[in-house]
Amino acid sequence: MNMLLNGEWIDRPQRTEVRDPQDGSLVDTVPLASRDDMARALAAAVEGFERMRRMPTHQRMALLHRAADAIASRHEEFARTIAREGIKTIREARKEVTRAIDTLRLSAEEARRISGETIPFDQRPGSENRFGFYVREPIGIIGAITPFNDPLNLVAHKVGPALAAGNAIIVKPHSATPLSALKLAEVLDDTDLLPPGGLQVLTGRGSEIGDMLVTDPRVRMISFTGGRETGEAIMRKVGLKKVAMELGSNAPVIVMPDADLDLAVAANVSGAFWAAGQNCLHVQRLLVHDAIYDRFVPRFVAAAKAYRVGDKLDERTDMGCLINEAEAKRVEAWVDEAVAAGARLLCGGQRTGTFYAPTVLADVPPFCRVMREEIYGPVTVVQRFRTLDEALRLANGVDYGLQAGIFTRDLATALRAAAELHVGGVMVNESTDYRIDAMPFGGVKGSGLGREGVRFAVQEMTEPKVVCFNL
Repeated sequence: MNMLLNGEWIDRPQRTEVRDPQDGSLVDTVPLASRDDMARALAAAVEGFERMRRMPTHQRMALLHRAADAIASRHEEFARTIAREGIKTIREARKEVTRAIDTLRLSAEEARRISGETIPFDQRPGSENRFGFYVREPIGIIGAITPFNDPLNLVAHKVGPALAAGNAIIVKPHSATPLSALKLAEVLDDTDLLPPGGLQVLTGRGSEIGDMLVTDPRVRMISFTGGRETGEAIMRKVGLKKVAMELGSNAPVIVMPDADLDLAVAANVSGAFWAAGQNCLHVQRLLVHDAIYDRFVPRFVAAAKAYRVGDKLDERTDMGCLINEAEAKRVEAWVDEAVAAGARLLCGGQRTGTFYAPTVLADVPPFCRVMREEIYGPVTVVQRFRTLDEALRLANGVDYGLQAGIFTRDLATALRAAAELHVGGVMVNESTDYRIDAMPFGGVKGSGLGREGVRFAVQEMTEPKVVCFNL
């Protein structure tokens, strides 16, 4: 595929390969964008923003609805692209396509809700003759840098709200998974409603074009989803502009003695091993009350062992591979480190190429990386606790705070956990790996800044303007 630059699908002599991480087979090639390409894209986005901000609301809505319709009509094609270029099984990929359609439709509906309100200026003495209001206006050019784990929907989460609000957006998708982003741009471009420069997608490796996007003063917001180290590097470079960052987590789930164990096992096995754990909401720490630990853990381990690992395109497969062998080796090293330090390996722990088996660890020393950092792989740690206070202390004891979960039948316990867990979202009787695209999504501490979720992204991508009349 080619890249979208100023309304044209551009090729370049230098191209980079997109390979299936499962077996290394070639999926496609994409152009290797240069600094000159990014300079052109930035200049085009200035004009693209002027066109987008003047586009009537009904046209922005039509643009997004038509794109959603097009993806729905090509649902399986999009799902196979996600599965081939990335790490999801075909069943996981189909769910991502359905969510992306919903994201675009939500974006279209939010376009009609961008509004302001009147301001009672006469609340201050001397302002009796003043009348006014505020409106929300698009902020300008948005730079979006997206990850490999949700190569369609996480792009839609940036593009949909940006266009709904009347901004221009330049997307730099992850170099391993650019095809889904290009396909999204294709369906938007095919509507004949997208103005040149309104959306551009530049592909390729390296940080050169990314650094240009991040540092250019004409870009008024950077929306980044990815690793914490990269996010912190962006923050050091970004300058005076808005920033939205989703940087991952080390998500805890508390299982209380009154929990529905059938529900807790099923939900947390899915939460632990969906997308091979390459998921910011991955259940990394399971905190299990001492009274049920010996009943819950064997059932959880048995379900992990039963998880089917294999060919992503096989309908029977539950879990595929990691994004590359280097990542699989890193996960292997973290597990080996924990075992060497005294942890017990309850299941898994085997790597074959880019595949790593669903793995459960117990008795992991607190200094091990798998306890402190985001492993981003199919590994979950089980821990005992005796009181809710202890569980809350353990849950909050890392420098991340995206989402947390608790399983209990007691409302008071659930409400206390919701109040005390220092995270962006608390899931009650659900694993941390639960999200709908309409809710505010984001974290605290090292998990990021700002919130996604369509309505809330639109708020981030607009700014108020006050109008006051002296009558």
